[in-house]
Amino acid sequence: MPLTLLQTKLYIPVLRSQYVARPAVTAKLQDATTVPLTLVAAPAGFGKTTLVSEWTAQRDQPVAWLSLDDEDNDPSRFFTYLVVALRTLYPQLGDATLAALHALQLPPPIALLTPLINELSQLVEPFTLVLDDYHLITAQPIHDALTFLVEHGPPALHLILTTRIDPPL
Repeated sequence: MPLTLLQTKLYIPVLRSQYVARPAVTAKLQDATTVPLTLVAAPAGFGKTTLVSEWTAQRDQPVAWLSLDDEDNDPSRFFTYLVVALRTLYPQLGDATLAALHALQLPPPIALLTPLINELSQLVEPFTLVLDDYHLITAQPIHDALTFLVEHGPPALHLILTTRIDPPL
């Protein structure tokens, strides 16, 4: 049975009218775009999602967003959502990865990511992928895949993880 995707997981959260702007912290986020990964870690209620939403609203650069939940620990579901999030920016991406996700036996995560990384490496315009609430991911194959993405990702990609705990990457 095909996975029905919840489109609102792909929306950048809208800033509330009474949010507290944090220009010093958004400036630090901006400075961090020169490295492949930015980790925004803090306890619940500290405004991680709001902070990254504020930062994205100030940028001219494309941003893909994926809000994670407990069900995203299924690698097939995670990678499907990952590709669909990237397709909000680049609709032509990920055909090979999506096709592999429909195989009878799910390929190893690195085999799923390799064609996607190769496609992303053709992009020259910098872009950001935000994985919000990454602390909900407990599946080691997904952690391994994200490590692979950070280590082998293209220069145009900047990954931001919001989390309550440091991930085992």
